[in-house]
Amino acid sequence: MSGGAVLEASGIGVRFGGVRALHDVRIAVRPGEICGLIGPNGAGKTTLFDVLSGIRRPDRGRVRLAGSDVTLRPPAWRARHGMRRTFQRQQLFGQLTVADNLVVAQEGGRWRRGGAARSRERAAEVLAACGLAELAGAYPGTLPVGLGRMAELARALAEPPRVLLLDEPASGMTAAERGRLAGVVRRLAADEGCAVLLVEHDVGFVMDLCSRVVVLDLGQVLAEGDPARVRADPAVREAYLGAGTGPGTGGVETGGVGTGGVETGGVETGGVETGGVECAPPDIR
Repeated sequence: MSGGAVLEASGIGVRFGGVRALHDVRIAVRPGEICGLIGPNGAGKTTLFDVLSGIRRPDRGRVRLAGSDVTLRPPAWRARHGMRRTFQRQQLFGQLTVADNLVVAQEGGRWRRGGAARSRERAAEVLAACGLAELAGAYPGTLPVGLGRMAELARALAEPPRVLLLDEPASGMTAAERGRLAGVVRRLAADEGCAVLLVEHDVGFVMDLCSRVVVLDLGQVLAEGDPARVRADPAVREAYLGAGTGPGTGGVETGGVGTGGVETGGVETGGVETGGVECAPPDIR
């Protein structure tokens, strides 16, 4: 593994017909690191997440998890070996309570093997850590967007992950909920050594939370480094604020073709990911 990375992708290429969605993308995340992945709409962020999580097989390149080549491994295999992912749109099971969503997520894991009582104890521990203890018996459809996203994060943590992929986790959250989210992610990385890779349109949130930021544009890595370096990079500012990202051109991420690239979303059992809406280029000042 490069530099002790627990998740590593190299030379990733994906095409959709004649459209090049990703080209020679390289990214690595180390244990205990929080890495942000940002870029204009259509840059290829969700497509890269689909490749990393096994939903989409790349046309070229390799993905490694804890040193093992997992390029051809399905999502379920990667999940059993410590990879977890959330999606742009909530994928909770609506017919189950919040607590039961966490119990189901432990199926086959070490907590589940400890018996039903231990599995429910683990669910209660995670919900308390996420500030959701009072909502254990609630159904996902009754929750505001922000709390629903926290519940989905809690489900991803039901079995302690080695790698956590968060796709727009702060979308729809209040300022207080975003602060709670950041606290949970920081503790996860610092206390459990989890490698976190997150996509988020709120660039300020990313810059405050992440120790390293990778910028995608037109399906390629445009810049990489600590937040201050990335924020000051002229190429990054041009990608966000230059031609082609004003009103009516770069403001919508629909799950189809964006400006200069493709955002396709992902598919998980129980739902189809179609993308969200971003109405203005972010402020990277």
